[in-house]
Amino acid sequence: QVQLVESGGGLVQAGGSLRLSCAASGSIFSINTMGWYRQAPGKQRELVASITNGERTNYADSVKGRFTISRGSAKNTVYLQMNAVKYEDTGAYYCAAHTGWGDYWGQGTQVTVSS
Repeated sequence: QVQLVESGGGLVQAGGSLRLSCAASGSIFSINTMGWYRQAPGKQRELVASITNGERTNYADSVKGRFTISRGSAKNTVYLQMNAVKYEDTGAYYCAAHTGWGDYWGQGTQVTVSS
């Protein structure tokens, strides 16, 4: 089992910055990839960014050049640095841990961008 706790969401003006954090606990040795996903009202959940154990990163086209995913030194924390945010970045952001036997999700943190 892997437990995930997100933090850092809130209200931000368009063009501003926000940093999300995700702390993993439990069987963290089993995690292959961690990612950030978001879900806007009325839309499906989508991948925002992911990072593998080998530090390979992947980004949605809509956030490339603006968002950066990274790991903390302890490797059980993942961050999402959000710069130059846009109104369309508004949504619930979820941290996910992908393991060999399943996926685990945090409860989510709300990001609201005011235009």
